[in-house]
Amino acid sequence: MQSLNHLTGKQLLEARRGIQIIFQDPFASLDPRMRVAEILEEGMIALRPEWSAEQRAARLTQLLDQVGLRTDVMNRYPHEFSGGQRQHLAIARALAVEPKIVVCDEPTSALDVSVQAQILNLLKQLQAELGVAYLFITHNIGVVEYIAHDVAVMCQGKIVEQGAADAVLYQPQQAYTRNLLAAVPRVGRMGGTSG
Repeated sequence: MQSLNHLTGKQLLEARRGIQIIFQDPFASLDPRMRVAEILEEGMIALRPEWSAEQRAARLTQLLDQVGLRTDVMNRYPHEFSGGQRQHLAIARALAVEPKIVVCDEPTSALDVSVQAQILNLLKQLQAELGVAYLFITHNIGVVEYIAHDVAVMCQGKIVEQGAADAVLYQPQQAYTRNLLAAVPRVGRMGGTSG
């Protein structure tokens, strides 16, 4: 494991390129003064300086296709999109520089339930296609059940239990985890954990 605090130059650039984030609020996470193409290209210019303008243009088209948006959205502003569409754009922005890990900070909590399902399905599909790893931060046990392979339960900033999703969710060892899971109303498994 490597501390990010002491990285500089090329090592810092590689670390930034390797880890990207999708924020919780799609309404606040996209710059309202920038067009979609500028939002998506900004990271490429900073973190993939070796890519030519033609390569970046081709990547923009590919990204929009991957997240299910048409290329004619490139000249539009974020306020012209719904919350779900904005989160699709945020996903595209996170994937633009081909990261290894994407931190997903409650990426569905600001969306209605039907849109939440669309976003989670898209994330699973992209993970299968691209091999990217996700670090999900969430309070939603249904999301954990649906998307997680491994789980870490935190209490007051410390990990109190971790392991395979099925083991932690259905056979928790720690009292805190058992109490946390008992407090969550659950109808049944949301669809199992992914393999």
